[in-house]
Amino acid sequence: MKTFDLTNEHVEEFLLARRTDGYVQWCSTKGLTPLLTYLRALHVVPEATDAARTPSETLLDAFRTYLRQERGLVDGTATSYVGVARLLLDENVEPVEFLRDLDSSDVMRFVTHQCHVRNASYVACGLRSFLHYCHLSGLTPSSLSGAIPSVASWRLATLPTGPSIDEVHLLLACCDRDTTTGVRDAAVLTLLARLGLRAGEVAAMQLSDLDWRRAEMVVRGKGARLDTLPLPVDVGDVLSNWLERRGSCATASVFVRVHAPQVALSSSGVSCVVRRACRRAGLTPFSAHRLRHHCASDMLAAGSNLGEIAQVLRHHSLITTALYAKVDQCALAGVAQPWPSAS
Repeated sequence: MKTFDLTNEHVEEFLLARRTDGYVQWCSTKGLTPLLTYLRALHVVPEATDAARTPSETLLDAFRTYLRQERGLVDGTATSYVGVARLLLDENVEPVEFLRDLDSSDVMRFVTHQCHVRNASYVACGLRSFLHYCHLSGLTPSSLSGAIPSVASWRLATLPTGPSIDEVHLLLACCDRDTTTGVRDAAVLTLLARLGLRAGEVAAMQLSDLDWRRAEMVVRGKGARLDTLPLPVDVGDVLSNWLERRGSCATASVFVRVHAPQVALSSSGVSCVVRRACRRAGLTPFSAHRLRHHCASDMLAAGSNLGEIAQVLRHHSLITTALYAKVDQCALAGVAQPWPSAS
């Protein structure tokens, strides 16, 4: 097979031409990543070179490695934090000098500006982590993470809302089990609604995580945490149906793209499965995390206590699970005190 000399400059020229002509697809390096990864695996195009990498990109790569190896963060969280750090550097030609001169007032101006256009918690967490890394690496003379104010948040202030059991049945029923995509989507939705897995945990599932003899599965949770959950019969059935359709491919991930390149399904890809199912079922699209809320509410309605729900959802603290105590309004009515009379 002939190898084409595709360089970074050729890719940038292609993207620039696409944007100039008004196209809305394949207009960024991220959009081309699946195609280029597939072609490089076939050795049709050479591997990407680091010749055009800027000092800021090198620093961001080091920060990502720190988050994954030292902090144990999953790819999705690490990508979010790196995105905030990229906003701070703003393609600065000399990031080392920029960080050396950075002070608390600069940090506050950045946070104030970004919180007007982005989620405040997202900005604060990502920037705090990056500034802590910069201090550990000697890039800043002092730790500036303390200059970032805490984002106002009230624990247990919200009420978890999940789809009803009828809506979940509609989601599962709209998956065409005669197609490979429908079988895969049914397995993804069942894991989310039946076991309360997060989107990232479904995407991270590996073939080796399934122990069919013991009817158990390993869940790769937050902070590189590994938990073992029982594998119910109905969940095992939809998984086995999908794995028969999936066939063999280069990746060991359980869930992969149906069409080439058959790479692992990402966390956002799992969320897209839920949103597409909502549209097919005629429901207002909602996030994958709401199916986790459904799992907890369904267990509570079936008589499970908060400790059992915490084990299934793998909460670090029972305080997090206590949020679902407000869902059972019938049980709460029994302990509610009557409103004092005017007399």
